[in-house]
Amino acid sequence: MTEIAVTEDRSTGTLVLKVVLGVAALAAVIYLGRQLGGYIPAFAQWVDGLGVWGPVVFILGYAAATVAFIPGSLLTLAAGAIFGLAEGSIIVFIGATLGASLAFLVARYLARGAVERRIADNPKFAAIDGAVAKEGFKIVALLRLAPVFPFNLMNYGLGLTKVRFWHYVAASIGMIPGTFLYVYYGKALGSLAAVAGGAEVERGLAGWITFGVGLLAAVAVAVYVGRIAKRALEQEVESV
Repeated sequence: MTEIAVTEDRSTGTLVLKVVLGVAALAAVIYLGRQLGGYIPAFAQWVDGLGVWGPVVFILGYAAATVAFIPGSLLTLAAGAIFGLAEGSIIVFIGATLGASLAFLVARYLARGAVERRIADNPKFAAIDGAVAKEGFKIVALLRLAPVFPFNLMNYGLGLTKVRFWHYVAASIGMIPGTFLYVYYGKALGSLAAVAGGAEVERGLAGWITFGVGLLAAVAVAVYVGRIAKRALEQEVESV
């Protein structure tokens, strides 16, 4: 009995240590991201002078910012001011998708194993996780439309689920309306100086429509996931 207790204590202690280290690492990444966020205007100004290499460097920088928890809104506005509406939207979409994919893979291959070990003893949670994975594309697409879920944090969180990677990537199309709108705002501001200075653009009808659609998507994903979870639990109970 004593040996079992000691083993359980060690297991618990190891788990607690992993959680603490994980939280500390996450906090460090967020802190570093906020510190580096102050250099976004300088980065955008530098990209603006790179000519043909500007889009490539901007995409790589946007992807790195996403992984490092640096808010992408200012970069998205800057893309509108530098590249214009059409090219800026494409560049931001590619950069955001690349960064989101990298964050997903980091979470999937560095932390997913720990999640699977924890849910192995909880068949109900495992059933829900598996059911959500089957509807991964729809769920992720709705989450991308919703403005209430933090983009950078959600990328890592989804990596801890069983959502298939290619479904996750394909669902990036849900980012298009918000991306287009923010790039348009950046183009309307017209200069990097205005973007860096925090100048505001009136939201307008398109902005309110996009915001409304996003809120509806947030409600839809909550209801949808709730139904999936309920169905998975009912199947689990029936199989017992």
